[in-house]
Amino acid sequence: MDEVDRRINFIVAGVQKAGTTALYDYLAEDPNIGLSKVKEVHFFDDESIDWAAPDYGPYHAQFDTGGPLIRGEATPIYLYWPRSLERIAAYNPKVRIIVMLRDPVERAWSHWKMEYARGAETEPFSWCIRQGRRRLLDAQPWGVHREFSYVERGFYGEQVERLFSLFPRDQVLIAKADDLRRDPNATLAAVNAFLRAPPPKPVTPRDVHVGREMDYGGDLTDEDAAFLRNLYARDLARLEALTGVVFP
Repeated sequence: MDEVDRRINFIVAGVQKAGTTALYDYLAEDPNIGLSKVKEVHFFDDESIDWAAPDYGPYHAQFDTGGPLIRGEATPIYLYWPRSLERIAAYNPKVRIIVMLRDPVERAWSHWKMEYARGAETEPFSWCIRQGRRRLLDAQPWGVHREFSYVERGFYGEQVERLFSLFPRDQVLIAKADDLRRDPNATLAAVNAFLRAPPPKPVTPRDVHVGREMDYGGDLTDEDAAFLRNLYARDLARLEALTGVVFP
């Protein structure tokens, strides 16, 4: 089988802390869909690869070519990381892209809690979403950071606009984390229809990848939430115009 025939069919390209792990776990139960051996392959955001002449062999090794014909992976940084989407488009311009979204304020708070819990973050959330954003100015690529991008990853309108500039809209499915949590069967039915897979068997709703409880020094404050909502207002209007997706 040549490399063209081995190209995968779909990628869950975003966003972090928006139900991508839950979606991956649900899809893993579907015998008509083949997933990568690890959830986050991190191929198209790998800056060590020679992207002038990429070797897709290691990427395809993540998939069982003897399994289902519909194959895909979920690496939620792809939507955010510079040039990842362009690399995906060069790899397979017909690939179908799934994007899971979550209220950007809740997403930022959840992202910070995860980093704080694992010790990568030591500063309070209030500082991180204000003065702490300057840390990204020293990141490579310019202005992007894997760990401290609590605010930046939530500018969905900008990211989705770039996605639509690279892929036809009928190759993109936008879904919401809240919908997957409340009614996974409806979301999974939409995903399978989008992937042209047979309807999935009913699943029992469950919590997936819920972070361990610890003392974060309090809850998300009204002040911080209002600050972020004001910061995201213009971009969320952009997202609504592009997709019709609205977060209250």
